[in-house]
Amino acid sequence: MTVFLVVAALAVLVVAVGLFLLATANRLDRLHVRMDAGWGALDAALARRAVVARTMAASAPAEALARVDPDALVAAASTAERAPRADREPAENELTRLLGLLDRVALPGRLADELADAEYRMVIARRVYNDAVRDTLTLRRRRKVRYFKLAGTAPQPEYFDIAEPEPVATPRAQDS
Repeated sequence: MTVFLVVAALAVLVVAVGLFLLATANRLDRLHVRMDAGWGALDAALARRAVVARTMAASAPAEALARVDPDALVAAASTAERAPRADREPAENELTRLLGLLDRVALPGRLADELADAEYRMVIARRVYNDAVRDTLTLRRRRKVRYFKLAGTAPQPEYFDIAEPEPVATPRAQDS
């Protein structure tokens, strides 16, 4: 009778630990899915900003482009769009730097609004992605996840650190 109780208690303990590990693995999987979705949104926001940058180079008035070469802006946007993920941060930082040189006061209202919206969406998407990375890394650092290899073969997540554009609150020129 005592042996039976010990075996039953041990079986209950093994099942409880197994269910706990299964719940942790499911949570980790959901975090990885959230992180992948965050990257998709960030990638789309960065692509939209690159399109807006090319639009600025093509249609912004000359006084708005006084400090930036339109060809360099187009090249930076194309480089940022085509860069592999490992090289994306420096390319996006260069695009941010060039967009920061634009004279936003001289931009027509619609162009200025489009650029501000694209940059705002990029900032929000980057923060959402980095929050997902932070949460995933926090769970992956726990001993139970490491000891039981609950992350499986999923790659180690990395933050996407780029310079955020300065928020611009300036009066705009009249729409053209």
